[in-house]
Amino acid sequence: MLLVTERSAAARNIGFAPKIHFVQLRPSRPTRALLLALVLVLPLGAGCSTGRDPQDTGAATPRAVRPPAADAEFDYQLGGPYPPPRGVRAVSRDRTAKPVPGRYNVCYVNAFQAQPDETRTWQRRHPDLLLRDGDGRPVVDEDWDEPLFDISTAAKRTALMDIVGPWIDGCAEAGYDAVEPDNLDSYERADGRLTAGDAAAFARLLARRAHQRRLAVAQKNTADLLPRRRSIGFDFAVVEECARYEECGDFADAYDDRIFVIEYRAQDFAAACRTWGPRLSVTLRDRDLRPSGTKGYVDRHC
Repeated sequence: MLLVTERSAAARNIGFAPKIHFVQLRPSRPTRALLLALVLVLPLGAGCSTGRDPQDTGAATPRAVRPPAADAEFDYQLGGPYPPPRGVRAVSRDRTAKPVPGRYNVCYVNAFQAQPDETRTWQRRHPDLLLRDGDGRPVVDEDWDEPLFDISTAAKRTALMDIVGPWIDGCAEAGYDAVEPDNLDSYERADGRLTAGDAAAFARLLARRAHQRRLAVAQKNTADLLPRRRSIGFDFAVVEECARYEECGDFADAYDDRIFVIEYRAQDFAAACRTWGPRLSVTLRDRDLRPSGTKGYVDRHC
């Protein structure tokens, strides 16, 4: 993400590369022999616009990571692992589950919020890393009853990486191909206490850690951060309900169709299949992502 050794030149982090010109110098000596010198010319005016988001400071090129193929049939198994249906080539599972042999495996990590059953542990061991409101109470994602992590400062992001980073390491050690850091959009539920820049800064740390472990990194939803995808280091995307919210085209163009689409309503799945079926991997799942064989399980593909 931010190391010069992983970019061809630091100048690329601000949108341009240095130009090298060969200049003939006329010496003062009588022989007038021609000497060659290299003159490094850097563009002036650092304040000029480069066409990037001001927070987009550049990212390291991922080394030896393998993004998924476009239009690979995908199964979303966060509610519990089960044998994937025939034809499925890629599977996402929780980091506590084992990957599926012979498939492209994506490891789910709740990187920006605490799991509900882990809330007390966070409050007891790391109370300073939970985002709090003006009264000192944790800010909670009410849809999922998940407290938000406080990613508002570099120090807190570093402290969180001491916890979340080993989760990513565990994905690599288990044999996963990629990691899916969830709740990238938590800043939208932070009542103004977090910004998109905070989310991008923490995502860069996550992507750097994943790339160091040879894992590809998925952008999870959050179309507003598409302009920063390269500086963060995202390699592909996992997108929920992009047909419903008319965002599939933006993600498909950004990632050259390397996106996994999950819809939760039959009408949105049908619309996605009509428009994007020939190009993208589209899956219909029940919202609770129940395992196969349980009541309410839904899993269709196009």
